[in-house]
Amino acid sequence: MPESPLSEFDWKCQPQAAMLIDQWTEEFVRDNRFVADLRTRMLDETGTRLSDWLDHFSLPFSVETESLLSQSGFQLRREPGDPIWQHPAGLFPHVVLGGFPKRRVTIQVESVADFLVAHRSATPIQGLPGSSLRLACVWETESTEFCVIERHGDIGFKPSELPVTNVQAILQHQEALLLRKRDFVSDEDGFAHACSLIAAAKKDLGVDRTCDLFFAAERRYWASRNKAARVQKSRQDELGLGWANHDHHTYRSSRQHFTRLIALLEQLGFQCRERFYGGAEAGWGAQVLEQPATGVVIFADVDLTAEEVSGDFAHAPLPHRDQLGTVGLWCKLHGEAVLQAGMHHLECQFDFAAARTQLAERGIKTMAPFTDFNFLKQAFTNGEVWPVAEGRIEQAVSEGAITTEQAERFRHSGSIGSHLEILQRDEGYKGFNQTGINEIIRKTDPRYAH
Repeated sequence: MPESPLSEFDWKCQPQAAMLIDQWTEEFVRDNRFVADLRTRMLDETGTRLSDWLDHFSLPFSVETESLLSQSGFQLRREPGDPIWQHPAGLFPHVVLGGFPKRRVTIQVESVADFLVAHRSATPIQGLPGSSLRLACVWETESTEFCVIERHGDIGFKPSELPVTNVQAILQHQEALLLRKRDFVSDEDGFAHACSLIAAAKKDLGVDRTCDLFFAAERRYWASRNKAARVQKSRQDELGLGWANHDHHTYRSSRQHFTRLIALLEQLGFQCRERFYGGAEAGWGAQVLEQPATGVVIFADVDLTAEEVSGDFAHAPLPHRDQLGTVGLWCKLHGEAVLQAGMHHLECQFDFAAARTQLAERGIKTMAPFTDFNFLKQAFTNGEVWPVAEGRIEQAVSEGAITTEQAERFRHSGSIGSHLEILQRDEGYKGFNQTGINEIIRKTDPRYAH
């Protein structure tokens, strides 16, 4: 019997794999002073953990190591070159086994050059500017190496030294996506424009590089409208890390345009994962999507009924409903997340307690946690309040979506727009909380949030 679409992706904790990765990480911290110092600075200066940035381990091949990986749930990725082990059921760094003279740990950053500048290192970079994969070995000991890697839709491990022939095209499409027009007379035109930019970039660069450029632009637009994002980004940039610890990007959509949003994401190479339903009282659901080459995960929110969540709501158009839920009203007041509004939130991986404490010291407070498990902790920063355009307020009143009293409040006080989300994952848990989010989403509903 086929699995229910609501239980098809039943993520579990992977304690054995987590213990193995933690053991190897501690060995690197013990044997490599730079790694030890960096771990301390990450926690103290960014509220993140070394484990939040791990990309892969490169270890000398041994039958014993292969056995440990296999017993811990890792599987061999069949491709030419050194054996690459990955864990299909959890969030863990890859493990490359080969004839390496030293053990190597590599973290992912947004820019290798930025990391080297931040740490005053002149080590050479492998991979030319504009390459889809760049790598630098920052610190060596007799038995270990510490490296940083930047990826632009490349799942490999060895940078190419071939000339990059499309640098101009990369820069042109990067700028086009960054400066993308978002506000049109009709949202249909806005979606068509975005899709045309994506199609043009894909023609020149391929789908994976296009996806990487698109979400780099999306994060910049979101941060331009969210103070918490700018504060945290500056902290991570001090160490040359960027947003490489992103966990998922959350988009809100009206029912009218939800299938358009999904089609746009699938144009960027996304594949549908699990479905999410907040419950009958919440009245909203989500489709989770993942782009395999970039590692970008999307949480796409929409007002939804219990009956609709069991159908293919990502691809079958949702019928019009007069009553707006939390997600629909947010879109009514601010616009579609992929168009005028920008993302509702970016969720990144942190040390939960450290990040909340450090941000509070900088004037960024967080809401009460909506997840507090041993393996998953989540909380929004207090919402960034945006002004609401008069035309949107008048339309919402005329359609009965808000009362005249609420309209006056939005005119004078604005409405919650976006957040940064603080998340901590442990034991490789890859899923999401299906129970605690209902109440917190209601608290972000502009009708009840003041």
